[in-house]
Amino acid sequence: MDEKRKNQRFNIRLELMISSLFRQDNVLVENIDEPIMVVDMSKGGIGFQTQSILPVGYYFNACIQLHPENDSKLYCVVKIIRCTDLGHGLKSYGCEFVGLAPVLSFIFDDYIETYANEQ
Repeated sequence: MDEKRKNQRFNIRLELMISSLFRQDNVLVENIDEPIMVVDMSKGGIGFQTQSILPVGYYFNACIQLHPENDSKLYCVVKIIRCTDLGHGLKSYGCEFVGLAPVLSFIFDDYIETYANEQ
């Protein structure tokens, strides 16, 4: 299968917590407080798995720290663009970054370079 993504994905294991979701028309879903496991990431977005049912087309705020020993954090808005049922109550979600400044792409470049050297 041909890869159609603009940016290279890399495998990663991060835990995030989604506390609320929102849409551009000011619809807000609060008190979600569901953990998610990020399984891959690129400069364009993230893929994660969770047992929660989250609505496609909604956004959430994220703070992502790629290096535990580094203070570099990415504060961004993420839009849920797809959902796949993996069975046994587990869902896989694909998301895109919509509120990430392009100038911060150097953080991904540094991580990819470090990650490639560890392989």
